[in-house]
Amino acid sequence: MNLDVRGYRGVVRDLTGLLDEMKGFPCTVQLMDARAVAGREHAIHGAIHALKAFERGQNISSDMGIEICLRVAGMRQISRTIELLGIKEGEMEICAVLVDCGDEVIKFLDSIFERDDGVLEPDEEYLRRIYDLGGEAETVGVGEALLERTTMLTVA
Repeated sequence: MNLDVRGYRGVVRDLTGLLDEMKGFPCTVQLMDARAVAGREHAIHGAIHALKAFERGQNISSDMGIEICLRVAGMRQISRTIELLGIKEGEMEICAVLVDCGDEVIKFLDSIFERDDGVLEPDEEYLRRIYDLGGEAETVGVGEALLERTTMLTVA
């Protein structure tokens, strides 16, 4: 298994067209709002939990990309997860999670977005607000609290 997490900046002009193009790749390409991800480790942690959920038959969604989003968000509600992590038309900071993808996917993403791993740096105040983090974030930190939510989703 090959797992890659990349940061991008760019403008999504045609969301439906972009999603349709990505479905044509023989791998999982999941684009998320980078602001809602607490860094590379958070994205990798969520992706690994999604892959393991599929292996165990404990996946929430039948789609690996959606499962990655659910695990990153640490929640079971697909609509709420898409609201938090989904990409939208317009200017975006994007966290791309690539599972077993070849160079053609990277070339495609590099051709439409500007590579910038800086977008993966977490904005802790924003993350506290959107994930409604309370005392847990005070105790262990925002990133660790979100990793714990991902792990607890597997246990629940």
